[in-house]
Amino acid sequence: MTTPTFSIVAPIFNEAPIIPELYRRIRAVMEQTGEPWELVAVDDGSTDGSTDLLRQLAAQDACVRPVIFARNFGHQLAVTAGLDYARGQAVVIIDADLQDPPEVILEMISRWREGYEVVYAVRSEREGESWFKLATASLFYRLIYRITDVNIPMDTGDFRLLDAKVVKVLRSMRERHRFLRGMSVWVGFKQTGVKYRRAARFAGATKYPLRKMLKFASDAITSFSYLPLQLATYLGFISAGVSILAIPLVIAMRLTGSMAFTGQATTLIAVLFLGGVQLISLGILGEYIGRLYDEAKGRPLYIVREEPDDLAPKTERSLEKTV
Repeated sequence: MTTPTFSIVAPIFNEAPIIPELYRRIRAVMEQTGEPWELVAVDDGSTDGSTDLLRQLAAQDACVRPVIFARNFGHQLAVTAGLDYARGQAVVIIDADLQDPPEVILEMISRWREGYEVVYAVRSEREGESWFKLATASLFYRLIYRITDVNIPMDTGDFRLLDAKVVKVLRSMRERHRFLRGMSVWVGFKQTGVKYRRAARFAGATKYPLRKMLKFASDAITSFSYLPLQLATYLGFISAGVSILAIPLVIAMRLTGSMAFTGQATTLIAVLFLGGVQLISLGILGEYIGRLYDEAKGRPLYIVREEPDDLAPKTERSLEKTV
């Protein structure tokens, strides 16, 4: 069997209305390259018929290689599985909602042929998104840029091309709470960006509500920054400093007969303030300890129910056995 030059990794969760158009556009783009290619579609526990659609496509086209999870494991782990199963010399990660136009892949391939090993897509415009989503996304990218240990390009998502050398390194990084766009920058290699216009969703609703966005931001920050732990230390020093300054002030006011700090209200405010600082600090420590606990359990990142070879056309399976 011919080894593909390009692998397209698309995580899919309840995208049945989009899958036929996604396949059509990716195929139209990849046929222009004149190189062998594959679509590694990772079904992340879909319940809307997406799984059956992927099976049908795999039966019709040997380029489609579905990876079907036993349950929903989340977007980042679905992308991880796609990287694990990808066989191409270059691997493109793309979301299934068609907000990231497959046509941009050709420009990414062009930059890859120039010698770049990571080609990330930079969003110059974003259609069909609310002002809240735009504002929070902008804040998130700028916050991550300032507080993390790696220079993650602003206004970029997971839409990117990775050379096989980069994919090999990422496969060796088995951390559970993953922020792949940060990991692909952290590994180094020669990187560049291409600008594109992000479209509105082709169909359906977003799979990233506010709750998931907050968790994603938390994973990004704790994976690449110690700033939250440092903030806990800073809060401790600030509260201690306020206390040290307040002690001589209260003594002086008492000696002068001032009644400003009498009664229980002042004591209660001080106790609540210090208690709040302590609880915030414990919460931050708990986030990091919880992640250490998850890593220590050593469970697999994901569980696959059906692998690509299980769904390949019979003629292709026979050829693989012969080879």
